[in-house]
Amino acid sequence: MLYNLHSARQAGRSLWKKLSRQLLYLRMRGASEEELRVAERRLRGHEQLRMLQRADIAVVSIGKSGRTWLRVMLSRVYQTMYGLPENALLGFDNFHSMNRAIPRIFFTHDNYIKDYSGHTDSKADFYDTRVVMLARDPRDVAVSQFFQWKYRMKPEKIKLLRYPERGSDISIYDFLMRPGGYLPQVIEFMNLWARESDNIRDFFLLRYEDLRADTAGTLRRLLEFMGTPASEEQIRDAVEFSSYDNMKKMEQKKVFWLSGGRMKPADRGNPDSYKVRRGKVGGYRDYFEDEQIEAIDRLVDETLSPYFGYGHREEAGAESSSGVQ
Repeated sequence: MLYNLHSARQAGRSLWKKLSRQLLYLRMRGASEEELRVAERRLRGHEQLRMLQRADIAVVSIGKSGRTWLRVMLSRVYQTMYGLPENALLGFDNFHSMNRAIPRIFFTHDNYIKDYSGHTDSKADFYDTRVVMLARDPRDVAVSQFFQWKYRMKPEKIKLLRYPERGSDISIYDFLMRPGGYLPQVIEFMNLWARESDNIRDFFLLRYEDLRADTAGTLRRLLEFMGTPASEEQIRDAVEFSSYDNMKKMEQKKVFWLSGGRMKPADRGNPDSYKVRRGKVGGYRDYFEDEQIEAIDRLVDETLSPYFGYGHREEAGAESSSGVQ
């Protein structure tokens, strides 16, 4: 009963978001496409800043860093810990509304808040928040985002983020490396968070690669940081539940149908259109020639902060990538 009530509330929030966009467009009839883009980003920033201010924990990641996998793992832990429905997927405060012991968790790609607050060169909006930074090798992130753009991203989101138009004849290498390409954007995003991490009240660096290498141990440390430690049995169950094969099956069967399009394929016949696509560490190398890989690696080595421990300077960042900072 409580879950049904929450589902109705979530539907109401979604409807309000759509209505707020429509009202914005009505107020700005006759405005240019760029003026509308700026206004919508500011509106989204205002909405997300309000959520951040209410959150107990913020999970920050650039898109395609493994957030859905993490969300499913955490969902499973809280399902078994508090007897919640198996098809419930952790959102902002949906689990908190079912059990107050579960924190309000704000999952964000940190795209829009700065458009409202004006804090473009700092993370001042997050200073007083407990933050989990989910990081992944930017090369794998950028390749995965190419397929997100090509097969899953909605046209309005493409415009909002200034991506190439759908159907553009652009290679995966150019998507990453052209002037203004996506890989430099990922690196810039990560570098700002590296510079600002010491200013965050409570900060936990969670690397996707560490989750892959030691899923149970890394999840255990994360849950302790979040203030919701779990038993070994609950952690083991969550790891098994969120395995690649089971995630793929759940997406095919639309287990989390209440989460909208977050956990379902755009085209069931196209494996690259699935949310759960590959998850391979270092898989970016499968898509490029040797010379292209050299250029991509050189860009990461020369411009990405060693804080995250990626690239040839990994040893320099190893100490910083171990967990709580």
